[in-house]
Amino acid sequence: MEKKYFEIYQAIKDGILSGEYPAGSKLPSKRSVAERRGCSVITVETAYAMLLEEGYIRSRERSGYFVEKFDAVKRVGTPSFKREVVELPTAISEPDFEYSLWFKAIRKVLTEKGKELFVKAPVKGCAVLRNAIADYLFRYRGMLADPNRIIIGSGAEQLYETIVKILGRDKTFAIEKPCYEKIKSIYKSEAVSIAELTMGIDGIESDALASKDFNVLHVTPFTSYPSGVTASVVKRHEYLKWASENDGYIVEDDYASEFFTLRPIDTLYSLGGDRVIYINTFSKSISPSLRIGYMILPKELLSSYEKTAGGYSCSVPVLDQYVLAEFINSGGFERHLNRVRRRLKKDRKND
Repeated sequence: MEKKYFEIYQAIKDGILSGEYPAGSKLPSKRSVAERRGCSVITVETAYAMLLEEGYIRSRERSGYFVEKFDAVKRVGTPSFKREVVELPTAISEPDFEYSLWFKAIRKVLTEKGKELFVKAPVKGCAVLRNAIADYLFRYRGMLADPNRIIIGSGAEQLYETIVKILGRDKTFAIEKPCYEKIKSIYKSEAVSIAELTMGIDGIESDALASKDFNVLHVTPFTSYPSGVTASVVKRHEYLKWASENDGYIVEDDYASEFFTLRPIDTLYSLGGDRVIYINTFSKSISPSLRIGYMILPKELLSSYEKTAGGYSCSVPVLDQYVLAEFINSGGFERHLNRVRRRLKKDRKND
């Protein structure tokens, strides 16, 4: 219910705009309005003060309040207005995800963490999450990752942009052809030169890899989209050989690789990661709404990161980082991955 002073303010303002109170006319005294409205003089005084502040009326000492003269479109009646309501999205049921484990992680973090949740996150991301990711990669993927080289970001797209800052816009970035269009569009938006390398049955064709002049190779060796090609071990070593011989860097996009094999295939990072920038996210493995990704930088790029991108704040909320770290450390994440993999294996058998 609206306050009485606001009702008075609105009624007089409408009267001014409609012409009921012409410019220069004197408004009723505060006492007479109070008696007519059944309220206190202070209430009317508040309404008049609002009108005065907004310029609808002016005050004359010992004379009262008068309507200001101004050019305004007079309103005839009250305009109709229907507020549009944004339709809520339909909830998507994910049978493989145990929401109770996620909510348990949230409750534990909120209960046990206090001031930590209100401290600004370090530029690279919270140590608790970077340590959790490093431990998980070792347990589940057999990858040795130094937490000091892990950078947290709000998804792969933001990390692509960070990589451009680190390596420089003077570099030419080679991408798979065909590739996930978002990769191409982000590099275009960052104004870097792009080379498109044709895909074969086991990865980028050798002739394409040898014939193009580029400095950075962006690949999705596990399962390239939309071709569905998985790079063979021979092809992966070919990529690494290119990087070594050409003083280049490989951006390894390992999107959703955790789901599809009983034992995850060796990453380019694991095979020889000193020229590999490894990227992965939790958008596919947990939920698209969880905008958290990470990359592992080669040691020699850390100084370049500090100079170019190290001044930016971490874009992932601290609470989200702590909850994800708890979900990983408690074993909930690996339990979820194993459940999805068993279901996918069963689905493939039934096809």
